[in-house]
Amino acid sequence: MQQDKTWGNRIFDFLNHGLLLLIGIVTVIPFIYILAVSFTSPSEVAKGGFILFPKEFSLAAYRYIFSTDTLIRSLGVSIYITVVGTFINLLFTSLMAYPLSRRYLRGRQPILLGVLFTMLFSGGMIPTYFVVKSLHLTDTLWSLMLPTAISAFNLIVLKNFFQAIPDELEDAAKIDGCNDVGVLFRIVLPLSMPAMATFSLFYAVAHWNSFFSAVIYINDSQKWPVQVWLREIVILAQSRIGDTSIEETEIQPLTIRMAVIVFSTIPIMLVYPFLQKHFAKGVMLGSVKG
Repeated sequence: MQQDKTWGNRIFDFLNHGLLLLIGIVTVIPFIYILAVSFTSPSEVAKGGFILFPKEFSLAAYRYIFSTDTLIRSLGVSIYITVVGTFINLLFTSLMAYPLSRRYLRGRQPILLGVLFTMLFSGGMIPTYFVVKSLHLTDTLWSLMLPTAISAFNLIVLKNFFQAIPDELEDAAKIDGCNDVGVLFRIVLPLSMPAMATFSLFYAVAHWNSFFSAVIYINDSQKWPVQVWLREIVILAQSRIGDTSIEETEIQPLTIRMAVIVFSTIPIMLVYPFLQKHFAKGVMLGSVKG
């Protein structure tokens, strides 16, 4: 039977809950501020001050960023890059992690050393650009997905996860007629859903926030992802503010910034609830045995 808590334990719980509540509030306030400013009228924003609730509700910033179909098209590009790129990441990472997790693989250690070497050293931006150009990937969406098909860190973690799966399951599958590919897709991957969900979220966020690669490899503005266009919108808004023909209260660059942050954040946030169940297990990879 559970014993009653002492006064010391109660005080500790109270202070602990109060501290966690304070940290939570401090964490949430910036998001509330961004959302509130994006829906506040430009005239109210021009007055300055800290806004947590819009006194004068306005959709001027959103009307501005949606004034053309450019943003919608770039959103489609980002969704395509995120979905297809994440699939490529998971496929390539799994296909490389599984054989490296088998101790009987010949040349396993040199390959692992090569993977670890890439975590410490890279060829650099210019050599990577020449590699992408020589493969005729420039100005294509493949240039945003294939060069980063495998993350060395995620590969090592997934390899260790596959390695923890009992060898008896693989032996039983091979007795039933499965080859290595069948073992991977029928046995290993279904047992690794927490890890796959975790890495899919990591890869998807990286693709969604991809900005620098598109600036380097993509010249056609029709193929720009949403992050590049949002930067262009903010720069354009600032240049319009400097125009004396535009009234000061017509638009504020701050509201534009906040609106584009909301627009670029919400889609990827909507993905998390579908992965939350597996993600909570995936982040505990390797922490508990048994």
